Amino acid sequence: MWPHSSGYRLGQSNKAMENPRLKVFRAVAELLSFHRAAEQLGLTQPAVTLHIKALESELSVRLLDRTGNKVSLTPAGKILHRYAVAIAEIISRAEKEIAEAAGENAGELHVGASTSIAQYVLPKLLGRFHQKFPRIRLSVVSGNTEEIVDHLLAQKIDIGLIEGPARRRDVKTEPFLADELVLIVPAKHPWTNGTEITVEDLKSAPLLLREHGSGTRRVLEMALEKVGVKTPLTNVIMQLDSTEAIISSVEAGLGIGFVSRWAVDRRLPLGRIKKARVTGLRIPRNFCLVYPSGPGPHGTPGAFRQFVLEYGNAAVSFDDDAAEEPPGK
Repeated sequence: MWPHSSGYRLGQSNKAMENPRLKVFRAVAELLSFHRAAEQLGLTQPAVTLHIKALESELSVRLLDRTGNKVSLTPAGKILHRYAVAIAEIISRAEKEIAEAAGENAGELHVGASTSIAQYVLPKLLGRFHQKFPRIRLSVVSGNTEEIVDHLLAQKIDIGLIEGPARRRDVKTEPFLADELVLIVPAKHPWTNGTEITVEDLKSAPLLLREHGSGTRRVLEMALEKVGVKTPLTNVIMQLDSTEAIISSVEAGLGIGFVSRWAVDRRLPLGRIKKARVTGLRIPRNFCLVYPSGPGPHGTPGAFRQFVLEYGNAAVSFDDDAAEEPPGK
């Protein structure tokens, strides 16, 4: 089963080959909510209810139990859901193979992206990808680097975009976009007045870090170790699960933190945070594609890989449309 924490979906959402009642049932069974299923499918809630009642009538069995606001699967519902998922996956594979045989790209593409990429880079990239490949239906899940690699190896996603080392031999990584971790401090912090900041200063500063498993954290720890700052770090006052949480906490004066330049550049004009530079410390990195070792991805994942590589090579800044010429134009 695919992960259900999709941040967004792009593309035509209706599979012409899939029974519409089964599709509605899958949505309700996975979300355990008639209301959320209706929103996801673009239907009214009464229409979703009618589909479920018609399916139960056709099978002469109850598939879902509704107690108050709670929805649960009956034993028969659990069986049907298992087969409905398998049917949907078979249809998706058939659609891909048919499109490939016709020299086209179509069908489902499941992408995983680590959180900074998902929030600050991916939306515009996916918009351009959808313009070029309108028949490919995209769904995206986000998590830290470790989680995205786990999803990939569990075949829950087709391809991933990560911001740190994969640290696994059974996957291949490929850089597609340059990034840099920059130090941010509150706007009125003493380090904003041009004072020289040393690595020793950094050792005693209240630090906000990403959680374990984050690619950003791993890159930062490796860079600090190279300049003599041993890990685990001793003055970490808080661990947070997103770049945005670190930025907001720095704005609130809780500490200092390192974040992607793609995240911070758009926040600097607000005047609540500022960048600071530690003498002798620069932390460049690459955002990377990740896919299983062996032959490179083909079909829709292959088309996505090629597009991302071309886009990354062409992009000067995702925030500067005039400096950015997307591939395929």
